[in-house]
Amino acid sequence: MHLLIVEDNQRMAELIQRGLEDVGFTTTIVYDGEIALKLAIRNTYDLIISDIILPKLNGLDFCKEIKNKKPDLPIIMLTALGTTDDKVEGFDSGADDYMVKPFEMRELVARIKALSKRNFNKTINHILKYSDLEINLHTKIVTRENKEIELTPKEFRLLQFMIENNERVLSRSEIAEKVWDTHFDTGTNFIDVYINYLRNKIDKNFNQKLIHTKTGQGFILKKNEN
Repeated sequence: MHLLIVEDNQRMAELIQRGLEDVGFTTTIVYDGEIALKLAIRNTYDLIISDIILPKLNGLDFCKEIKNKKPDLPIIMLTALGTTDDKVEGFDSGADDYMVKPFEMRELVARIKALSKRNFNKTINHILKYSDLEINLHTKIVTRENKEIELTPKEFRLLQFMIENNERVLSRSEIAEKVWDTHFDTGTNFIDVYINYLRNKIDKNFNQKLIHTKTGQGFILKKNEN
């Protein structure tokens, strides 16, 4: 795998590079967002690791630009910004995973491998349906009652996971592991934030509510709460 490392701290960039190349990855380092964007569009990379605070073009805008042009290219945000709001903003920009510095190299490697194995388009006809809700895994279009609903990439992935596991209670830790490839940090509530995002888009303007909370257990996609 060829990875693009976008990090303006030379020492940190070289540390990441050494750790990844020691386990067999090929890497390229870029120190600012503008150059990273040009390289990522022009060249072929299997995954991008990017800081948020970057010169010329910050990591969030860089991520948005890449996802507009190469939506299937995985991006891991690796940054010192670790609040719930920071994580939500990172995922909203299109990041597939989010790690906070300081970090363990073996965890970064594990997350890279997990993302590389993920296959979003595993359904034969690429259409998932539940009740009057439908998502197309190819076009990324979501509809309910034939009305198109716009979702961010991470909202789409969360909804996909819930439809694939409909009528089953999903714990926060399972959602974190399967959707974000990370362990749930009880000190943050970013999963609840995203569930609320989905509710506002999927349920708010419809009589039948599909996303329900099971107190002390997690969340469930179901036609009726009882």
